Amino acid sequence: MPARSTRRSELDNFDRAILRIVQRDAKKPQRLIAEAVGLSAAAVQRRIAAMEDAGIIDRNVAIVDPAAVRMAITAIVEVHLTDEKLPTVDRAKALFRAAPEVQQCYYVTGGISLVLVIVVPDMAAYEASTRRLFAQNESVKSFRSLIALDRVKAGMEIEIPATTSPAPRR
Repeated sequence: MPARSTRRSELDNFDRAILRIVQRDAKKPQRLIAEAVGLSAAAVQRRIAAMEDAGIIDRNVAIVDPAAVRMAITAIVEVHLTDEKLPTVDRAKALFRAAPEVQQCYYVTGGISLVLVIVVPDMAAYEASTRRLFAQNESVKSFRSLIALDRVKAGMEIEIPATTSPAPRR
């Protein structure tokens, strides 16, 4: 990953409008984004680059339909670690971060240590994953799987509320 600027600038209404658009379609031509927000294409390009540099735009990705690539099983897994000491948590995070079948991983509160979203082709693959990630993991006290019956909504869009701000920069 490229180095990021440590300076995060305040988002103005143009930035917010651009973010709303690129979250829905990161491949939308900058010329069309510019027309939609009332800026030049060059200004949109500069703003997107600045938001990438600041870490506001983390990545540009494609959302793939798991069924279309024969990944039939989605499991939401609650993981209880043996303890919440930093070395234990850090080991678990590193293992889950490196596992290709772990689509998402959250370190959470509420009596559960981590919540994972795992996507695999079938139950045999899921069983192999649970053995490797949980059953054979000394840091895991227990885990509970919830198998998804239907993918109702999937995405990573964050609602970007409008705000009033000082004179917009161009």
